[in-house]
Amino acid sequence: MMTVVTLGAADAGGSGTDCSVEFEALVQAYRPRVFRFLLVSLRDRESAENLTQDCFLRAYRARDQFRGASSPATWLMQIAINLVRKHESSNRLKFWRRALHSGVHPEDLGDWTSDRRLTPEAMALAKEQVRAIWSVVEQLSERQRTVFLLRFVEDLDLLEIAGATGMKEGTVKTHLFRALQAVRAKLEVTK
Repeated sequence: MMTVVTLGAADAGGSGTDCSVEFEALVQAYRPRVFRFLLVSLRDRESAENLTQDCFLRAYRARDQFRGASSPATWLMQIAINLVRKHESSNRLKFWRRALHSGVHPEDLGDWTSDRRLTPEAMALAKEQVRAIWSVVEQLSERQRTVFLLRFVEDLDLLEIAGATGMKEGTVKTHLFRALQAVRAKLEVTK
């Protein structure tokens, strides 16, 4: 049995815009993206799985509050970002520090890249590059890391990142620029 969810009621103006979406289809379409973001953010598979479920549970419960001002993907990513913040503050941990105690290592993150057609040599090189980038990214501020991950891991555009984080587009650009500057500077030093 499929569960049908209304992400937003027809607007009060009576224009008849009805944003009914099958919730299970929504989960299937966006679960991998939400999970990937949470896994990269927390570096703990179990926590990422739990928070992914929590994200969709919260979305289901708040489906009537969805106004359609952003895409469902942006709305879900905003919920995921808030869950990461809550998780970090409740555990008094900083972003990426869980890597020291988790089973997910930076070199394994290359396995979650979207292109699986790489040769073993190219994959080894990509893993080395990913490891170098993550070592720099772990030193960024929370906002810079979040913007960086949303842009390059989730491939969101600047407006989607602004909608998901609640920042203005100019602020997103600034954080992204500074993050890229820091990553490039550190990588140049290591070459």
